[in-house]
Amino acid sequence: MIEHTFPIAEQLISNALQLAQRLYQQLSQEADALVRQPQSAFISTVASNKRDLVMQLDMFNKQLEQILAAEQLPLSPEGVESYFQMALIAGLSPVLVKMNWTDLMKVCIDCKNLNEQNGASIEILARNNKRTIHILKGKSEVVTRYSRDGSVVSEFQNSTRVSVRFVF
Repeated sequence: MIEHTFPIAEQLISNALQLAQRLYQQLSQEADALVRQPQSAFISTVASNKRDLVMQLDMFNKQLEQILAAEQLPLSPEGVESYFQMALIAGLSPVLVKMNWTDLMKVCIDCKNLNEQNGASIEILARNNKRTIHILKGKSEVVTRYSRDGSVVSEFQNSTRVSVRFVF
């Protein structure tokens, strides 16, 4: 059976590597935009592109799971490694696909880390925007305590910043 699934797995992993590299490019563009001057339209476009790429990578994951299941292997790093061993035993050459798999795993880790950094940047920007809006509405921020998870819990109090008095 591996003789039939191996060429498909080889192509799937190659395609997934390209998708992951494109995802990393999108995440890098997002990171640059967040550092420069955040533009919501551009960031929304990048977010949409990321969603599309993640959906395609999820499809890859499901297809790889089917290939591994056909060989009674689990969808796990060990299952993939066993699949490569089975291919070698069957006389197939898994060298290129193993290199692509290793590269894919590295790019996925890089994507995860960059996505977490971008998420933290977006959270800070959102918090700053919220604080600015509250200030503009005349509510000043008073930090009162830390929550259980260590984050700051803030309360806002209304205060008049400018008072106008009409005298007739």
